[in-house]
Amino acid sequence: ECHSCKRVKEKKDLIFESNKFSVFLADDQTYLGRCFIDAERHVQSLSELSKDEWIDFGELVKKYETALKKSFAPELFNWSSSMNNTFNESIPDPHVHFHFRPRYSKIINFAGIEFKDPNFGHHYERSVDKKVSEEVKKKIIEKIKKNL
Repeated sequence: ECHSCKRVKEKKDLIFESNKFSVFLADDQTYLGRCFIDAERHVQSLSELSKDEWIDFGELVKKYETALKKSFAPELFNWSSSMNNTFNESIPDPHVHFHFRPRYSKIINFAGIEFKDPNFGHHYERSVDKKVSEEVKKKIIEKIKKNL
């Protein structure tokens, strides 16, 4: 079972589900509200997504970006879908998923934690990993859900 299939099945840190995708808060909150968006079905490439999945994804983008703007006021959003890690396995089994990183020009204070984006306006930093407690993750999820 691939990592994305497992995440979709377990529903840990689920923020919301559309008809075709699930949105999960990432452990790394360097970028407050960072999440993964997994296709509900095991599909291996973007070109294999159906028209209905693309339509659903477009609606999800609008819904999630709007909720994040209301929740934490980011100015910019970085979306990516690279699926590189699966090709480090002896038998690659990619699963379409997206990485979402909200970007902030100013410091955001939430749940007693300061979130800062020192590279705003440039490529996001991959070498930084800001883990937050399960309690803080729950607060982030609640805040976003309230604004969906």
